[in-house]
Parts: sequence; structure tokens; C-alpha cells
Amino acid sequence: MSNYPKVNYIGNKEKIASWICDQFPKDAKTLFDAFSGGCSLSYEAKSRGLEVCTNDVLKVNYHIANALIKNNATRLTQSDIDILFSGEPFEGFMFANYSEVYFFSEECKTLDLYRKNIEKLDSEAKKSLAFALIRRAMIRKMPYSRFNLSWEQIVQLRDEDYSYKKYKRRRAYHNKSFKFHVLNNLEAYNAAIFSNNKTHNAHNDDVFNVLDRIKADIIYLDPPYTGSMNNYFGFYGLMDDFIASEKTKPFEHHFMDKKSAISLFDTLFSKLSNFKYWYLSYNNSSYPSKEELLNLLHKYADNIKVIERKHVYKITGKEKKEKNKEFLFIVENKHHDKNQSKRTGQAICETAN
Repeated sequence: MSNYPKVNYIGNKEKIASWICDQFPKDAKTLFDAFSGGCSLSYEAKSRGLEVCTNDVLKVNYHIANALIKNNATRLTQSDIDILFSGEPFEGFMFANYSEVYFFSEECKTLDLYRKNIEKLDSEAKKSLAFALIRRAMIRKMPYSRFNLSWEQIVQLRDEDYSYKKYKRRRAYHNKSFKFHVLNNLEAYNAAIFSNNKTHNAHNDDVFNVLDRIKADIIYLDPPYTGSMNNYFGFYGLMDDFIASEKTKPFEHHFMDKKSAISLFDTLFSKLSNFKYWYLSYNNSSYPSKEELLNLLHKYADNIKVIERKHVYKITGKEKKEKNKEFLFIVENKHHDKNQSKRTGQAICETAN
């Protein structure tokens, strides 16, 4: 996965994607990544020759998938970049809603210009690539790479003298322009695009709306870890607002509420009959516990095993870093329709009419 570009996605499986894919059965040809996020797992699976379908409820994550997984050949050219940066910044949606909330006013006007110019690009793949690059630029300018800080904190942390005094690092990249960051990452994102001679697909929906319509040999599940700090709408919802040019609403099935977590997992596992192999990532600091998840899985499958390894997330507190373990639940669904299994290698992301 050497060509996977820098995405800066909290909860990203980049460091363990190879380990996860090493567990995939040799007879599997198709994969559905149901909570695709930054697409590191999908990218590794694509690099191994699998036919990949992704889904994520966040629009910005759909664009990452559309740019790096579904897209097999389209890259941004110099003329595309000229289009993206053309014109004068103006007061649009970002200026009206997020000036001195997450970015300075002039920066918001620049974002409004780039959002307008993205629509001038001549293909959906190019638009998705541009969104992915703007996302990367916005993340690089944001302290801690997430949009849940107060404006006072942001201004303080973007002060290079303060940063040096407190952290012994100036973090000058927070004050580089969006254009600088786009150009600085352009080559890496273009180089990440490749074909494995398969057709891939990407969805942007609540997972419960697509499970009945998608067939694949493997389903990989990496939902937000309940009880952890990973509030993905809170961290990245701003970029969906940027894409939609309107304020978006938090999604319903966010897996963050302990009161509904058991019920959500139960419903999720009950809808996996289209898939022969189920892979679920979770960790020992989250809720439900390993034992509770096993009890739920046993309601719908018999052949279950769990493997584990140490894995540290950047957002993890110092105390948990030493104790954090990543679990991988592996299920072979013996009730899976054998005839359906034969079809899935040719029918990834098959949808009902």
C-alpha cells in the first residue's frame, strides 16, 4: 500500500490494513467496505486484486472512495488545477457560516471560490479528487486535524510562537494557504490512482439502507468505536457542509450512544446474509465488550474467531496507548447461499431495481 496518500483520518486502519487483508480467505474475490472512512482498507484490498465496493455516510468520505477506489485512471491535470484556482475569492456559504469559527474570513472566501470552481471540472472523478485534496488542505490547517475546537483554541494553536513555547514545534503548516497544501499533495494523490483491472463502486448512504442491496464475498465492518472519542460527524461534518454548501445534519446511526449500541450491532449482524465472510474491527477500550459482541454474533453465525494485536490511534490518551488492542472478529457464514456466493465475484454492488 506504498502509494496510499496522506489522508489524516482519525481511526484510519492504514497501519494495520495489510494485517487485516492477510486474514482474507484465498477464495474471496469481492469486498464490501461498509464504513469505508479514509479508504485505507479498501485501497489495500484493491492493491491485492479484489473487486471493491465502499460505503460511508459522510459525503467527504464518499469522495475519497470515488477518487481513490472507484477511479482507475483519471488524474488532475495542470489545466484542472488552473481551473480550481482561477478567479477571485468571494463571500459565499463558508464565509457566511464559518468565518472566525474554524478559519479566518479571507480563508473562508478562498474556500467559497474553490467550491464554485470544482463544479467546472469535467468529470465526477476529477471533482472527487479535488474534494479529497481540499479536505486534506483543510485538515492540515486545523490543529489536531479535527473540527471540534473552539475558535479561541484554533487561533491560539495556529500561533507559531505559542506552539513552539508549549510543544517545541512551530507547526507552520497550519498557516500555509489551502493552495499550498493542495499543490503539495497533488502528486501523491495522482500517483495513488491505479487500476487492478476490476470495476469498483462507491456509495454514500446509511449502512442500513444498502446492506440488502449489496452482495460480496467479504463484508468488512469498521464502525465508530462506541465509548471512544471518535465522533466522526463532529470531526468531519464541516467538510460535508462545504461540499453541500449548506449545514448538514448529524446521521442517525452513528454508533456513538451506549444506550443504542447493542441494538444497532444486533440489527447490523442480522442483515449480513449476503456475505460469506464477515470481518469486524473493534478494540478493547470500546463498548460493547469483546464478549458482548461475540454473544451477538453467535445469534447469527457459528464459525467465529477473534484475533488481536496492539494498535495505537493518535487520538488515544497516553494511559490507553500501552494497553490498546485491536480486535478482528472473523466469521464464516455457513448459512450463506452457495449459489449466491458463486455470483458475487461478478456482481459486486449489485443493486435491486
